[in-house]
Order: sequence, then C-alpha cells, then structure tokens
Amino acid sequence: MSFIELIRLALSRLRTGRLRAALTMLGVVIGVASVVALVGVGQGTSSNITSRLSQLGTNLLTISPAGAAGGASSTLTEGDAQAIQAIPGVAAVAPESTTTALVVAGRQNSTTSIVGTTADYAAVRAYDVWQGTFLTDASVEQNLRVAVLGATTASDLGLDQTSLGTDISIAGIPFRVIGILQPKGSSGFQDLDDQVLVPIGAVHKYFVSGDGVRTIGVSVANEAQMSTVQAEITSVLDARHNLSATDTPDFNIFDQAQLLQTVSSITGTLTLLLGGIASISLVVGGIGIMNIMLVSVRERTREIGIRMAIGARRRDILAQFLIEALTLSGLGGVLGILLGLTVSGLISRLGGITFGFSAATLATAFLFSLAVGIVFGVWPARQAARLDPINALRYE
Repeated sequence: MSFIELIRLALSRLRTGRLRAALTMLGVVIGVASVVALVGVGQGTSSNITSRLSQLGTNLLTISPAGAAGGASSTLTEGDAQAIQAIPGVAAVAPESTTTALVVAGRQNSTTSIVGTTADYAAVRAYDVWQGTFLTDASVEQNLRVAVLGATTASDLGLDQTSLGTDISIAGIPFRVIGILQPKGSSGFQDLDDQVLVPIGAVHKYFVSGDGVRTIGVSVANEAQMSTVQAEITSVLDARHNLSATDTPDFNIFDQAQLLQTVSSITGTLTLLLGGIASISLVVGGIGIMNIMLVSVRERTREIGIRMAIGARRRDILAQFLIEALTLSGLGGVLGILLGLTVSGLISRLGGITFGFSAATLATAFLFSLAVGIVFGVWPARQAARLDPINALRYE
C-alpha cells in the first residue's frame, strides 16, 4: 500500500470518529500552541532588550566611579574625559554630570534629570535631534545657559518646534531651548527621553559644585578595537589617579558588547526553559494518542485479521497504524501553530508584550509534534502488527 493510500485511509478513519479524534488531538494542539506562544515571548523579550540596549550607544564603553554616585565626590573628572579623548581608536567622549531639578515652562512644570555634558553626547549615546540644534563646542566652552530637551520632557512641558528660542526655568535659573531630541523610549531602567541636556560647565556653575562627573561615555571607532581601547583607558586613568598595580581601581568600565552578550545568553536560556516547560503538555498529548491508538487496535482486531487474511503484511499493518498516529499529531501540530499565533497576537495587542517568531521555531514545533506521534504511535502499531491472524479473525 502506498504512502498516499495510507494517508487517505488514516483520514477516513479520523472522519469516522471525529469527536474522538478531536479530543485526542487537543493535547497536541494545546502543547504546540504553548510552545509557540512561550518561545515567542522569550524571543520577543530578547529582541526588545537587545534593541533597548543598542539604543544606549554604538560601540559604547561607560566609565563610572567605584563606590561614588558622581558629582563633587566622584573620582572621575572632566580632565579624565579630555585625557581619554586623546587615546587612539576613541571616536567621541561625553562626560556627564547629573542632578535632578524642577523645570518650569509657562504654567507647566516637571521634575526631571538635568544632564550636563558636551557636544559629543549625541554621538556617544546615539541621539538624533528632532527640532533645532544640539549643544555645540562653543556653547559648552562658554558655559552658555542653553538646553536641549528629551521628547518626554518636552511633552510634559507642552513644548514643540514652535517653542525653540523660548526660555525655561531650571531650579529658578533661565535657560534658552535650542533643540528637542527624537524619542528613544525606555531602556527598562529609565526613560531615555525624560531629561534636559545643558553644557556641563553650566551644571557645575549653577547646580553641582566641583568638576566631578557621574559617568564618562566613550564611543569606540571600531568594534574590533573595544578591548584595546578599554585597556588603554584603564592605563590612562590608573596613571592620572596615581594607582599602582596592587591598588583597587576607583573606577569601573562597562562594555556594552559584553552586556549585550550576557543578556542574549540569559534570555536564550529562559527561552529554552519556557519551550521545555511547554513541551511537557506535548508529551501529555502524546500519551493521549498512544491511549486512543491502543483502544483502536482492540476495537479493530477483527479488521486487522481480515486484512492479514487477504494478504496484508505485518509491515503494512504497522505502517497503517503509525500513519494514523502521525496524522493525528500532524494535524494537531498545524492547529496548535495557528492557535499559538492567534493567542500571541491577541496578547500582544491587549497586553503590550512583544512577540518574536521565526520560521525555524514554527518548523521545530511542527516536527516535534510529528516526533510525538512517532514515539507514542510505535507501540500501538507494533501491537497491531504482531496480532495472530487466526486469533484476530476469531475475536468478537
């Protein structure tokens, strides 16, 4: 009997017992749908986190003081940033001195982060200007009272492109709005758009005393130079801070590429864990297939005896029941994939959760459902193939 004929026979048997076939497939459908949905959550979350981290900057190294919050007590200074700028392979350097203050524009006000920085901040942190201009070297050198607003801050203050050139008050001190940034969204830790950027000298003059900085962002020209530049920065800061080889560094350097790799590894493991948990329901569905196939063998014992009596070989009987099990699991896999995609789309729309799917994931879920049919269909098929024709014909 050909494979096509076996498929037709299996579908005919399923049509004969539609309700039983549907209930048998239900376990596989739920299992495959769970795998598709949960793996989709894991992949979507991984992609979202990676995207958010990438928005923080390109080839980014972040230097922060060890055990200090920044400001006047920071172990890092503007001089450190200038020294780092001279290192070969460094594309841009942006020191940051941060405080929190009340910002007032007309009748609107918002308490937000005030970031004192330089003209390289946009390049280091991968920001684009929506309206107006960014800080310039001249405005930073002269400590001008000019401000560039994040998208969230501008919205909270009711400002738009028509507000360029107007004044806002930061902790009671007037600053001229020269630009508004393109929105970037939340990084998961903070709203990257809720900030006001001003020249770093203005922050030290009006809000934070001293020349300490909270962090120094460094954009490396080439990804291949990341480790070399990091080693050079360590050497330069050790020398500037008079640190010997045995001293504990008073600064930390965070490599964004390493952070991305770590996050990808963790989310990948979580995705596999979610897929593994969901696969348990597939196994339960496979047990249901084996159970119903064993019942089918008992119910069709006389039919099996007749087929053997008219020339069917044991391998024909084995193939017939195995194809029936595969048909059940295969149809369940297809329906499960469709259900999983539908449920994922609804959750994504209603819950705001990002889902990620790939053809490989869907193909794997389908192949796994077929594997379940083979594993749990072999024993009933063997039981049918090993029946004695004479005893089968006598079976009532």
